[in-house]
This record gives sequence, C-alpha cells and structure tokens, in this order.
Amino acid sequence: EKDFFRSHTNIAIKKYNAQILQTKRGTKLLISGFWGLARKINYTGDWLMSLSWCLATGFRSPIPYFYCTYFLILLIHRAIRDDHACAQKYGADWISYKKHVPYLFIPKIF
Repeated sequence: EKDFFRSHTNIAIKKYNAQILQTKRGTKLLISGFWGLARKINYTGDWLMSLSWCLATGFRSPIPYFYCTYFLILLIHRAIRDDHACAQKYGADWISYKKHVPYLFIPKIF
C-alpha cells in the first residue's frame, strides 16, 4: 500500500481515495489505509512474525523468546529514532500528522 502510494501517488489518490497530508516540503504523507491506523503498522507485523517463530518452539525454554524480545526492543528504539528524525524533517507538519495518526504500533492501543 505504502509502496504503491509512493510510486503512483496520483492513481492512489484518485482510484483508492487515499487521504494525504501535504507538507510544506512539498511531499505527501499518507494518512489513510493501514498507515492511517498506526505510523509503524509494518513494525507490528514484523514483530508478530518473530513472535510466531518463537511460539512454534513451544514453552519448554525461554531461549527462543530472546529473539522476539530483542526484536521488540530494536523496533521500539528504531521507531523513536524515526519519530525524532521526522519531527526534524517535517517540523509542524509532523505534529499535524501525529494528530491524524496518533498510534505508533497498534491502532487504538499504542
């Protein structure tokens, strides 16, 4: 969805009624679809995949769960860095974007 929006912005807006936030930099931020639900919804999917690999090993040992725990920490840290970089890049537009898409990973929760 996000890739299609980036490569075919006008088609996505017309055909799929994609909602955008026009920035002062001249770029567009997607505020509908999956990316209208959470800013890093793809990270949620990535983490759920890592958790599924861990769950497949059962519960006899905590060792496999270090992977999804480490990955969660990595994704949270990356999201914080991305948020800071986007705040620097977009300025007031980023604050507006965060009002449109208030959740980071999980819609209506976090």
